[in-house]
Amino acid sequence: MKALINQKGAICTVFIMVGLLLLTSCANKEVVTACLKGHTYGFWGGLWHGIIAPVDLIGMLFRNDVSVFAQNNNGAWYSFGFLIGSGGWGFLGSRSSGKRRK
Repeated sequence: MKALINQKGAICTVFIMVGLLLLTSCANKEVVTACLKGHTYGFWGGLWHGIIAPVDLIGMLFRNDVSVFAQNNNGAWYSFGFLIGSGGWGFLGSRSSGKRRK
């Protein structure tokens, strides 16, 4: 009897998973071509945006036209610059906390 209950539970779980997979595949594709006009940001833009990311994060709370990450970027080089720029804040913070007190 327990084997039959476990088998029914497994079949029910498979049907639920397949149903969820089918429902999530019905989402509409978001059109972003309107956002991709104008200047394309590269490595240096990503570096700058990474450096000012904490200020942008606060600005995002109060304004709708401010974002932390530029939508119109060239891909990997922008992301690499952003990573280096935003990583500098952690480096500077750890550097000051690591000093020995006299």
